[in-house]
Amino acid sequence: MQTVLGLTGSIGMGKSATAAMFAKRGVPVHDSDAAVHALYGPGGGAGPAIAAIAPDAVGVDGAVDRKALRAAVLGDPARMAALEAIVHPLVQAESRAFLARHADAPLVVLDIPLLYESGAERRCDAVLVVTADPEVQRARVLARPDMTEAVFSAILAKQMPDAEKRARADIVIDTGHGFDRTEREVDAILERLRG
Repeated sequence: MQTVLGLTGSIGMGKSATAAMFAKRGVPVHDSDAAVHALYGPGGGAGPAIAAIAPDAVGVDGAVDRKALRAAVLGDPARMAALEAIVHPLVQAESRAFLARHADAPLVVLDIPLLYESGAERRCDAVLVVTADPEVQRARVLARPDMTEAVFSAILAKQMPDAEKRARADIVIDTGHGFDRTEREVDAILERLRG
């Protein structure tokens, strides 16, 4: 029987690094962010629908300019809801196809930034939340290119508070103690879930 582990965490909490640790150990990982990037690329499928709500964010090749899209939807709840209504079903379809491709794997990971916000926990057998101290989170996020305090604050405002995610999680990893400790915790989770 397959176990579907949902992996989530607020921006800058180490979710991508943790997902990579599972992948390195041979666990199939579906990266929702990567699926969105593909959908936003030329011919990716999301461009025409996004052009209807944010025409300046879509190029002639159908590719979505993420920076222009962010500017168009941040602070506009109606546009953000319209964007989510376009993107979430497309990503969920990708996720279902991923699960079908890996039906024989005993464990798979669904890496979903807005897992609780989108209700995706209902598709998981267990949820792993990654966390870190707010100072660590802030430093990681503000070190990213093109990131500003305003954008960081807007993203945080859209995400469920870290404390609530931790309270709802089946498993929590604090990634603020470095890669080695996080790797050991991933190994312990794998031993427990595969056991």
